[in-house]
Amino acid sequence: MLKLTSLALSVSLAAVTLTGCAQIGPAAPADGGDAISASGSTAQLGAINAWRDDFRSMHPGTRIVYRANGSGAGVRDFLRGATEFAGSDYVMGAQEHALADRRCGDRALHLPMVVGPIAVAYNLPSVPELRLSPATMAAVFGRTITAWDAPQIAAENPGAALPHKEIDVLHRSDDSGTSHVFTSYLRAAGGWPYPPSADWPGPGRGVEGSDGMAEAIRESGGTIGYVEYGYASGAGLRTAKVRNGTGEYVALSPEGATEAVEGARVTGDDGDLAMTLDYTTRQRGAYPLVLITYEIVCARGAAPLARGFLRYTASNAGQSYLSLLGYAPLPQDVVVQVRARLAAMT
Repeated sequence: MLKLTSLALSVSLAAVTLTGCAQIGPAAPADGGDAISASGSTAQLGAINAWRDDFRSMHPGTRIVYRANGSGAGVRDFLRGATEFAGSDYVMGAQEHALADRRCGDRALHLPMVVGPIAVAYNLPSVPELRLSPATMAAVFGRTITAWDAPQIAAENPGAALPHKEIDVLHRSDDSGTSHVFTSYLRAAGGWPYPPSADWPGPGRGVEGSDGMAEAIRESGGTIGYVEYGYASGAGLRTAKVRNGTGEYVALSPEGATEAVEGARVTGDDGDLAMTLDYTTRQRGAYPLVLITYEIVCARGAAPLARGFLRYTASNAGQSYLSLLGYAPLPQDVVVQVRARLAAMT
């Protein structure tokens, strides 16, 4: 299992200061006084921390402050003009997008930048390998299945030493893009009765943040929850194999996430690169539970430093080592579109 770097795990999710900028295309200014702020998704924090190291040696005079306060909070910061861009694990709704356009005085764009598999992590020492279908997963997180040795779980895990123990279901208590993606998946693939939401709509025990989720699962036996791959890997958590549309149970991996995203479609308009994932994909080897983190930015008027930073993140250098951090690089056809949009920004 891939591990996050110690740097990515040691930085507080409350506020992260990134130094430097990328020299790609027109060089971003580095006069010692340039600074921008951004906020949002905790899912992409490991990637941003790694990108920072490259920038520090290139342009030590610039400063990028990224506050990992969750997708919903990041979008709100952007709407009120407090940040240059927002990291979001879900696409803004029509009302939010209209407000973002108004804030920009032009078009606000979703630019996909990071692909991350979501782990269904659990703490069950007697079960080193767990397999779950979407329907069983939805029943577990909806609390219609409440015991680890329930017939539905046992049928998918023949021979497993499932304990007669109550399942402790954990969910994010904060406004989370990961929750939005997870509930979207459960709804589309597993018959989840609640609408997709960044604010967890179902039962269970709430914990704050991705780091809080990973820690709670690690410390409490009988738990199950959902968290980005990097956090699960860094905490040494066991993760379930998830059944995709072919009936294949697939282990979580960046490669499996890439297979799933290959079938995604760009469904935004007027230059917006919002994408729609197929959570019931029949692609062999696809791990279907993935999120795409978008950088939400103004098509016109963004600071040169913000444009330079985002152009770097979409570059070959920025995308090349994401799999080492528990992410997956963007499909090449999507990268080409992102770079074209960034090149057209003024």
